[in-house]
Amino acid sequence: MRQSAACSLTNYNSRMKLAPSLFLGFSLLSHAFIAQDASKPSAPSQPEPKSVTVPVTLDHNRVVIDVYLPLADGSTKRVRGWVDTGNSDLWMSRRVATLLGLIVECGEKTCSATGSLREIVIGGMKVSFANLQQAKIMVKSDQAQDVMIPGMTAEINIPSTILRNYAIVVNFPDREFTIGAPGSLKFNGMSGKIFVNPENGLVQVPSKIDNKSYNLGLDVGASISFLSQDVFDKLAASHPQWPRMTGAVGPANMWGTNDEPQWKLLRLEHLQYGPQFLSGAVMISTPADASAFLEKRAGIATAGLIGANALLNYRIGIDYVHKMAYFEIGTTFKAPDFDVVGLILRPETDGRFTVIGVSDFDGKPSVPELQSGDLLISVDNIPAPGSTMGQVWSMLEGMPGQERKLTLERGGKQFTVAAKVRHFLGEEAPEDKGKRERQN
Repeated sequence: MRQSAACSLTNYNSRMKLAPSLFLGFSLLSHAFIAQDASKPSAPSQPEPKSVTVPVTLDHNRVVIDVYLPLADGSTKRVRGWVDTGNSDLWMSRRVATLLGLIVECGEKTCSATGSLREIVIGGMKVSFANLQQAKIMVKSDQAQDVMIPGMTAEINIPSTILRNYAIVVNFPDREFTIGAPGSLKFNGMSGKIFVNPENGLVQVPSKIDNKSYNLGLDVGASISFLSQDVFDKLAASHPQWPRMTGAVGPANMWGTNDEPQWKLLRLEHLQYGPQFLSGAVMISTPADASAFLEKRAGIATAGLIGANALLNYRIGIDYVHKMAYFEIGTTFKAPDFDVVGLILRPETDGRFTVIGVSDFDGKPSVPELQSGDLLISVDNIPAPGSTMGQVWSMLEGMPGQERKLTLERGGKQFTVAAKVRHFLGEEAPEDKGKRERQN
């Protein structure tokens, strides 16, 4: 026992005597490696990319991407951004303004943010916001500080005043967005000259409808297209066979404004937009005061704008510097755009959806059980609150004749309705079109 203990003590002392030597050896070795690394030249930093391509979420026809906000502590914060070629104003949520350290001042209904706007980062590429000094905060509510626009996940838009300093491609078929320095992108497809307002970057495309020349804006941020009321009315009168309706259902249900149930819609048989012919585009009649506002922003006479609903089959390139637009066909498949339940909805700041109207179908209310003010709780047991406008409308679309189980709330009580999907704005049957053309 004692002998065993003595042997253990001897072995322990031997190891302890060896420890300083081992420690010294490891220390010298580590210093040698450190010195060797220090003598090596540091790896060069990666140059900033001249262009990047990022995935797109197409939500209610709106192009939504990831953007990163540089923060004061050197970190970044990921938020969702809305590519908005038809808007010259910078919009953001109150939360984004706070993250960027901007000064927020509020009026009765909206707020504004001022301060040093530096840049955002898209796909590793810095996109400068340096020439913008103010942002609009459209939602004032303290309970919705992460909401830029109700019904959207985006908390900041990327307006024309920023995009005009770059070249872009909006690839609808492949759900991609490309942005690059001027001259860095290769464009494909048919090309045409455009007018770019030097004040704000808004784009107008020379167009023809019924052999008459007009300018029409290019707005990939809009879910639907617009025509001035006078042009709209002339076309509707000249072409009684073109499908039309009243009520902003489906992609026409933009924001849920009080006048959307009265909006007039018309499906144009065809129009020439720059070098490209578009067929079946649905347009909304724009009142004279709204048309005057659009024309003032455009900086040139304009008859309206083409939104994403008419461009979903294309890759749209905009070369702002050389004032050129490119249209490359990516698919010839045309998905039904107005096969939906005939509701008009308003997204609320708390994430709920309010019914503000019901469109007629064949001269009768398409969902007669509903009233303005009803809250949409779910569609086929899928909750509506907290969804985006695009997500709710994807629940409400389908094959004509299919039923959707709507759960609604009225006066604090819930009830269900079986609502049919209707084929709104149905295009003229080929045999009817052929017969009409032979008669003419």
